[in-house]
Amino acid sequence: MATSKRKPEETSPLIEKFLNYKLVIQGRSPKTVDEYHLDLRLFFRYFIAKREGIPTSSEDFDKINISIVDENLVRKIETLDILEFMSYLAAERKDAAAARSRKLSAIKAFFKYNTVVLRTIEVNPAADIESPKLKKALPKYMTLDESLNLLETINNDPESKTKERDYCIITLFLNCGMRLSELVGINVTDIDSQMRSLRVVGKGNKERIVYLNDACRDALKEYIAVRQKDIEYLRDQPALFISRLHKRISPKTVQWLVYKYLGEAGLNYRHLSTHKLRHTAATLMYQQGGVDVLALQQILGHEQLSTTQIYTHVANEGLERAVSQNPLAGVKRKDLPEKKDE
Repeated sequence: MATSKRKPEETSPLIEKFLNYKLVIQGRSPKTVDEYHLDLRLFFRYFIAKREGIPTSSEDFDKINISIVDENLVRKIETLDILEFMSYLAAERKDAAAARSRKLSAIKAFFKYNTVVLRTIEVNPAADIESPKLKKALPKYMTLDESLNLLETINNDPESKTKERDYCIITLFLNCGMRLSELVGINVTDIDSQMRSLRVVGKGNKERIVYLNDACRDALKEYIAVRQKDIEYLRDQPALFISRLHKRISPKTVQWLVYKYLGEAGLNYRHLSTHKLRHTAATLMYQQGGVDVLALQQILGHEQLSTTQIYTHVANEGLERAVSQNPLAGVKRKDLPEKKDE
């Protein structure tokens, strides 16, 4: 099986071959592969339901056995079937454009695998279907003052027994812009001997080097000194960040402590999260640090430059807002008094 053990009625050998290809050959993460499975399961349930007259709103729909999905069934799927599925997602499930786009991406990948890799079908019915147009939302982020406030809140928390660890975590988020999965996966041996950089494993198991500034080095030194005191009790010796149970800290715990400190800093109303701290790091580097967008792409570990360029839009929005605040912004020609001839 590709990732987690699945119920026989919720998958098929053909689907599992595809998922395993994504996991092993293309190096997709287990979480991504599981999302592929869920999206394909829904699509094939819809296709089978339509053929057998099962209402998509009934309880029977969620019990449809897709183990019958094989090459013969796949060959019967036409472009219209996929288009009708996309309409079903929008009309009945009320899926947003992003959710529909993700499901279509899974379907496209599945049919491409069967036409190009396995060559079990000749025509790809999903090839020419356009993805739903996505609304480009600007990322939420904290200002410099809010970021400083958050760090001060952690540093001044009188009840925290993990102050050095938590401060170090937030410092890495805000300075290096790493992902949550990257942070919790850091091992002590990933940090170079001079603390100039550390290695993280990003999306698709791709490694990259993250360089550390003075703030990160100081925070790491203080935390590692505290961590060293409990070294004999550690149940996960390689892990850098350790929980109170002396194991590698979990993503859930990191999310919890971020929300906790955001609340104490009075920033919870902004619906921020660990990923928003990554956005904050990127935005501050670009807007106030003058970091080139190509360098920012490498720092963040983006595969496509277009992903990084959203931060240029953030800067442009700031420029637009600045211009609108000009005291002359509301002055229109028709409002000016006419000059009288003397």
